[in-house]
Amino acid sequence: MLVYHTSDQRFEHPDIEHSRDALDFGKGFYVTRLYEQAEKYADRFLKIGADAILHIFEYSPNSDFKIKIFDSYDEEWLDFVCSCRQGNNTYQQYDIIEGGVANDKVFRTVDLYMTGIYTKEQALQKLIYEMPNNQLCFITQKAIDDCLKLIEHKILKHE
Repeated sequence: MLVYHTSDQRFEHPDIEHSRDALDFGKGFYVTRLYEQAEKYADRFLKIGADAILHIFEYSPNSDFKIKIFDSYDEEWLDFVCSCRQGNNTYQQYDIIEGGVANDKVFRTVDLYMTGIYTKEQALQKLIYEMPNNQLCFITQKAIDDCLKLIEHKILKHE
């Protein structure tokens, strides 16, 4: 299956080294199954005049890896994302994690929960109305090397 990663840099071989800490599923290389989501992410680069390069990969899941899949914005997802965003390394027990993205609206709810303004129940009540986007986070370099094959690059431009 195809997955997508948008960046302001073109590369041939993704790596963990250039990943940021404390993201939704921890430090790792993030892709999405949704072309439209990757295209929309390009706007963050295009708005500041930078290049937006869409990397297209073939993703072949491998049963040798420990893969965690979150199917919805539920309590388990909320606890996991909050833990990762607080810098905890709970994510390191997996090779690949897949689930919903904490986009602007969802992140606002997560942030209000993390700061104590919302209770967990209030946050979950808000989240049940959100349709999850998709992200896969490759935690280990071995998972990247074994499961992702770069197919092509595309330069995205404002239309």
